[in-house]
Amino acid sequence: MPTRPNILFIMSDDHAAHAMSCYGSRINKTPNLDRIANEGMRLDRCFCTNSICTPSRATILTGTYNHVNGVTTLDTPMDAGLQTFPKLLRESGYQTAVFGKWHLGEHKSFEFCPEGFDDWAVLPGQGFYHNPEFIFKGSRGPVQRTVMGYVTDLITDFSLDWLQNRDRSCPFCLLYHHKAPHRHWNPDEKHAAMYLNEDIPEPDTLYDDYANRASAAAAAEMRVGVHMTQLDMKCELPKNVSEHEMRKWAYQRYIKDYLRVIASVDDNVGRVLDYLDADGLTENTVVIYCSDQGFFLGDHGWYDKRFMYEESLKMPFVVRYPKEIEPGSVNSDMVLNVDFAPLFLDFAGLPIPKGMQGRSFRPILGGETPPDWRDSMYYRYWMHKAHHNVYAHYGLRTKRFKLIYYYSDGLNQMGALDEKYEPEWELFDLERDPAELNNVYADPAYADTLRELKAELHRQQAAVGDARYESDVD
Repeated sequence: MPTRPNILFIMSDDHAAHAMSCYGSRINKTPNLDRIANEGMRLDRCFCTNSICTPSRATILTGTYNHVNGVTTLDTPMDAGLQTFPKLLRESGYQTAVFGKWHLGEHKSFEFCPEGFDDWAVLPGQGFYHNPEFIFKGSRGPVQRTVMGYVTDLITDFSLDWLQNRDRSCPFCLLYHHKAPHRHWNPDEKHAAMYLNEDIPEPDTLYDDYANRASAAAAAEMRVGVHMTQLDMKCELPKNVSEHEMRKWAYQRYIKDYLRVIASVDDNVGRVLDYLDADGLTENTVVIYCSDQGFFLGDHGWYDKRFMYEESLKMPFVVRYPKEIEPGSVNSDMVLNVDFAPLFLDFAGLPIPKGMQGRSFRPILGGETPPDWRDSMYYRYWMHKAHHNVYAHYGLRTKRFKLIYYYSDGLNQMGALDEKYEPEWELFDLERDPAELNNVYADPAYADTLRELKAELHRQQAAVGDARYESDVD
């Protein structure tokens, strides 16, 4: 049997693609993350199917949509009995471990600790940046204790220690998962002085007024400055200023701390890449860096995620595997987080279980797009109004268009508010309006396109086994 590759799956939390220099960021330099792209491939259309941490992570592990795995919101914990790619890899002879952010159950109990791993140390809930608590696997069961230091360094230390002491007779799959750059953004001392004497360029839509959009856009409570706290700003917020002035002032404080915590991630990823080189592992190790979803970096005047708008929907994804991937390659095929588990199993030479809804994109990484590869994708956000007042919605993205249906109903979901509003639609022509500022749903010029997109949306829902909302009729 050919030597099976090692898998190093690096994932951060809330790292937007447009905060990586390999994606052309105007505001950030990420030399070590860029190294993965430069020595491998950058995916330009990698999307999540639900832009919130816990549901995205459940989808990545199981290869299923959230209505199937049951993890629809932050409050719906993952069933430890579900089939996951780490379990299957471990059963087939891989040595497996996860260190860092887990976040599949906010609960403080040990009930939702990782399954399918030989070793692990994870943060309870979101965890802290400084002197965080970790839950360790332990020889007699989970043990929780405080570890002194900075969380990004510590997660890397645990990962490197495990790599150095692993069983070298078998391949490994290491999930090296950072807390950063999740809110609240607390940099370490090494990076705290970055950007002190400069201004970061503002996004073009920082002062968005949400005109010509569904009411959900204006209702969202995640405007930079306006909906932030002293924990975000590290100081009292100014009083008696206009919203324009508040956004302008808060953006600089927010984005600088956001970039500082990413700088630590980039440095630490460099440590691990250097270890792979020094230990002779580079040629036979698949290295992936991604985030669990995108993030608004002042785009539309927002921070956070959740919406189907592009900055939230898009996941950064760079991958290196010298044996199969051409250095410096770029791909624009549509890849989803539901495809990650099948990809990992494919690399391990394992069959893809029938219950997994994603598809391995290994041929794409090798430069060959299958003729029947998808050209549209389905998205659903269930957590109606519970955080940041974002309305529940689902939608379709094609290469040119995005259709969003705000059904705006909690549907008795755990982790969603039991409120209901009149549904609304948005349609964006991404070719003419890449910033998604002009809802053309009611424009007669798009009537034929709209009919086609609604039919495709409903076809996608049926294909993945999700139900359309009662008022979404043809």
